[in-house]
Amino acid sequence: MVDSTPPPAQAGKMEMYGIRENDPSGELVDLDGLTDEDIAQITRLMRALGELREVEREVSEASAKYMELNETDMRALHYLMVCENQKDIATPSKITKHLNISPASTTKLLDRLEMAEHITRSQHPSDRRALQIRVNPATRKAAYETVGRLQSRRFYAAAHLSPHEREIVIQFLQDMAERIDMKNVDWTKHD
Repeated sequence: MVDSTPPPAQAGKMEMYGIRENDPSGELVDLDGLTDEDIAQITRLMRALGELREVEREVSEASAKYMELNETDMRALHYLMVCENQKDIATPSKITKHLNISPASTTKLLDRLEMAEHITRSQHPSDRRALQIRVNPATRKAAYETVGRLQSRRFYAAAHLSPHEREIVIQFLQDMAERIDMKNVDWTKHD
């Protein structure tokens, strides 16, 4: 039997993920039908997700600081490396679409990355009107040795699960992403 009781709060540390701590009046979440054990286990799950987000934030900040890049720069480099790995030619317009930024922002991003010697721009091999964007080998190596090594540990965490457990986690994460997708939020409602 799995212990579903939350661990005791550490001295001076407040429970930040419990529904009762965050919604004491029950305005946001209907707890009918849930036992105290259910609520405690869900709190542990929310705490685990919060801890994962915090670790990922720390990794992202540390790698960005190490490589002297911002989050968008890091996302662009990751995209460029995946394009190269898949033998797909990255262009400014593809980067614009992937990052969901304006063409002007893409130009500034590429200028910044090129000036820092993270990328090269060259003539597209089959489209004279387009440019091909590639990651420099030193940047690729630095990214693999830092962020890549840390992020690859996710694979091993997933590999430790059975196929059935992985399907449950996949369904849970997809459902959570769908429920909190910003496209499903109406920010104009105020009572």
